[in-house]
Amino acid sequence: MTTVPSSTTTSAALLLRDFSLEMTGKDTPKLRSAGRLIPQGTRINVTYLGNEDLSMRLTAARAVKDGGFVPVPHVSARRLVSRQELEDFLTALRDDDTQSDLFVVGGDPARPHGPYSDSLDVIRSGLPHRYGVRHIGMSGYPEGHPQIPRAALWSALEQKAAFLASEGLAADIITQFGFDADPVLAWIEELRERGVDLPVRVGVPGPAGVRRLLSYAARFGVGTSTSIARKYGLSVTNLMGTAGPDRFLHTLAQRYDAAVHGEVKLHFYTFGGLDATSTWIDDFRTKEGLK
Repeated sequence: MTTVPSSTTTSAALLLRDFSLEMTGKDTPKLRSAGRLIPQGTRINVTYLGNEDLSMRLTAARAVKDGGFVPVPHVSARRLVSRQELEDFLTALRDDDTQSDLFVVGGDPARPHGPYSDSLDVIRSGLPHRYGVRHIGMSGYPEGHPQIPRAALWSALEQKAAFLASEGLAADIITQFGFDADPVLAWIEELRERGVDLPVRVGVPGPAGVRRLLSYAARFGVGTSTSIARKYGLSVTNLMGTAGPDRFLHTLAQRYDAAVHGEVKLHFYTFGGLDATSTWIDDFRTKEGLK
């Protein structure tokens, strides 16, 4: 007897097709063991942290490429101390042939360390395009940003999308992670109403300890009310426990409508657990009949 897949399973399969992952320079050794579970050609973002240097970032991007994956190095605009630092980074990426995809974010510093106040400044500089970048990722904030007004977030995103289109560069949007699918889908609907049709990669937290997840959520302004925590499967009374995104993905798959939301995929924030996240994705795809 042939099993007819449910609409939820079909949607989950669509969302998990061509998922992406995030890692830091410190995760490079873990990539060797996790790589056996990650489909070849998967996009893997390499973060731009203040406590990592150029060598670590380049080594990580090179390891991603050597593993058969697509490296997506990050640039943190406000961490750049000069135009020359950006050019040096882009030159090194080009020399390693890891420059075709780039993710540009404003970054954590409240005040810029150099000439770039936000990601739009870096994109408008024209340097990424000049050094061979062909695809640029940008951030989306379904639940807003702790330091940036919502109107400013929308304005910047729309300006970036328009500029990249005028330059003939491909682009996508990666959202900040969250625990509630409803604001994510509502945000994507507003994005489409504003005329932005870029692919969206919904940020999903990989499996991690409850304490760690709540800590990251507080840092990035992600909602963690009792009702949201319960919906996601977090136990605010058991901080020693762990939680995965099973419920979040099922809800997202149930309510995702390609005709309304357009092209949507998943991006997993691994929080240092590249092995654990890769294993979870592989197990989830097997359990849901997606392999």
